[in-house]
Amino acid sequence: MPYLQIIDLKTHFPVKNADPIKAVDGVSLDIHQGEILGLVGESGCGKSTLSRTVMQLIAPTGGQVILNGEELTSLSASEVRHRRLDFQMIFQDPYASLNPRMTVFSTLAEALRTRQPKLAGSDLNHAIAELMERVGLDWRYIRNYPHEFSGGQRQRIAIARALAPQPKLIIADEPVSALDVSIQSQILNLLNGLVAELNLTMIFISHDLSVVRYIADRIAVMHFGKIVELGESEQLMKNPRHGYTRELLASIPKIRDTA
Repeated sequence: MPYLQIIDLKTHFPVKNADPIKAVDGVSLDIHQGEILGLVGESGCGKSTLSRTVMQLIAPTGGQVILNGEELTSLSASEVRHRRLDFQMIFQDPYASLNPRMTVFSTLAEALRTRQPKLAGSDLNHAIAELMERVGLDWRYIRNYPHEFSGGQRQRIAIARALAPQPKLIIADEPVSALDVSIQSQILNLLNGLVAELNLTMIFISHDLSVVRYIADRIAVMHFGKIVELGESEQLMKNPRHGYTRELLASIPKIRDTA
């Protein structure tokens, strides 16, 4: 059984005196444990709405989200909050997603205690140090605030926070688009290594097909709220079947040889 099943999921937003906006319109996907599924499409195609619906941050209009055999869409709000320990999100802008008034220590301690409420003292210090090491952060910065870090370092803090509750599913929504190109590859390599090391399942969302190709096992192409193409990464890149996928490929910048 797939670890995550998305079945005919719909998220429609009503508009007064007009047809509803069909941000997600009948999406079905199976994602297996340990897999990285890349979800790609232009801005406004419904990628982020799909991710927030899977996370149960937005109530679906219809369809099902089944995580490890349990239907999330049938759970109460309190049951979803408890279940959410098993699926966490990494957002596009790490500065906006981190509390500017909390140090790294406070941020990670709060996240760790969602799973282990009684964690304290040397055990807490050890757990935080282990998290920081895992994402490539120096323990010396434990008392620093988000504004004292670079964009790449802030995203590492956000990744550590997502890992703290020991989830099995990570949804990464444009996690490198706000970073310099030189830092993007470092974060991609980090995420790839974490998936392998911790046997995580990941949905990696991006508008950049070349970035998704680098990290994903399979790629789902989303257009106007629907999945228009799904396939193994290399196969899809070499032999796209849908016209929209071919348009995305054609938009990837190419270096022209002027010699």
